[in-house]
Amino acid sequence: MTTHTEARPYPFGEPVRLDPPPLVAKLQREEPISRVLLPFGGEAWLVTRYADVRAVLSDARFSRAATVGRLDVPRVRETPALPNIPTSMDPPELTRLRKLTMTAFTSRRVQELRPRAERIVEELLDAMEAAGSPADLVDALALPLPVTVICEMLGVPPQDQHRFRDFSDAIMSTTAVSDTDRLNAYAAVAGYLTEQIAVRRAEPADDLLGALVAARDDEDRLSEDELITLGITLLVAGHETTANQIANFTYVLLTESGEWDRLRADPGLVPTAIEELLRYVQVGNGGAFPRIATEDIELSGTLIRAGESVFVDLQAANRDETVFENPGSLDLSRHHNSHLTFGHGFHHCVGAHLARLELDVTLSALLRRYPELRLAIPAAEIEWKTGMLLRGPKALPVAW
Repeated sequence: MTTHTEARPYPFGEPVRLDPPPLVAKLQREEPISRVLLPFGGEAWLVTRYADVRAVLSDARFSRAATVGRLDVPRVRETPALPNIPTSMDPPELTRLRKLTMTAFTSRRVQELRPRAERIVEELLDAMEAAGSPADLVDALALPLPVTVICEMLGVPPQDQHRFRDFSDAIMSTTAVSDTDRLNAYAAVAGYLTEQIAVRRAEPADDLLGALVAARDDEDRLSEDELITLGITLLVAGHETTANQIANFTYVLLTESGEWDRLRADPGLVPTAIEELLRYVQVGNGGAFPRIATEDIELSGTLIRAGESVFVDLQAANRDETVFENPGSLDLSRHHNSHLTFGHGFHHCVGAHLARLELDVTLSALLRRYPELRLAIPAAEIEWKTGMLLRGPKALPVAW
């Protein structure tokens, strides 16, 4: 069995822009399954190699459900994992919830949304252009696009969509707001969805929330708590990551020498470029989803005992040199790209097709309409979010 050094504090400090912590690459080479100390709950194992990460994500013996409500589970936030949320479930309960939503997020269904997504992007860019250069791309485009799309899918009225921006930021925080404020934001979204559910019961609607209400009332496939928490998960997860990645991808393309011009000259490269950006860009800050070993498990020579906690680092796996050639370099034409950004196994992101569509539509429109797009301030002056589960710029001033 492999011997291990003393546990290191984790996450490994506040992020610097989108750069991966230097320690992660060292651990991946020398100590791929290492001991880390979390802000709450004590020590855990950190898994960084691609093959090991996939093994953990696809092995039912590493349980998310076992973390619910437990103060002794290592974690980055004071409050332990909440119940009835897909990210806190194991099969078969997780499988049941995923089946209820997957039909709305199949590749075919999502492609049917393309014309509407393209109209939303054009309207947002029209407004940005009318306001004049420079503009904040986060406020003008990156945030409102995915918010509008997921709210329209669920059936949230346009006049209410702005309410989820601040609530979502609070829900996704680690230290940016207090745990009390985070839970209050969660309760506020739950209260709003409870009102919307009552509306659907009085007047059934042909939207995703209406379908979930029918699954609860007519088919008894959801509990009331599951119905509400699933709605919250779809609202928050349905836009937060994509909003950050739209801004992150644009920042990377405008700061990596020649990459914006390369895509502008070859727009057909956009889908491949998106997969490479998904692999290359570090969006998560680590420590979000601990898993508990339900029995003794040996993983690459390390014995993980029953009851011990395990974290996987998806971004580290995406830069594993045994899987990706020159993993630290951005290669927009990389064709063999089995990245793990959307996860793997039981918890693979149900909204992956939607995220890809939104990224494709947005990037294609920016390249077409603003071929000379540039940062409006020096890259070093951009402010980045801190104390959050996700990385991204607070604002991204651009000019054209």
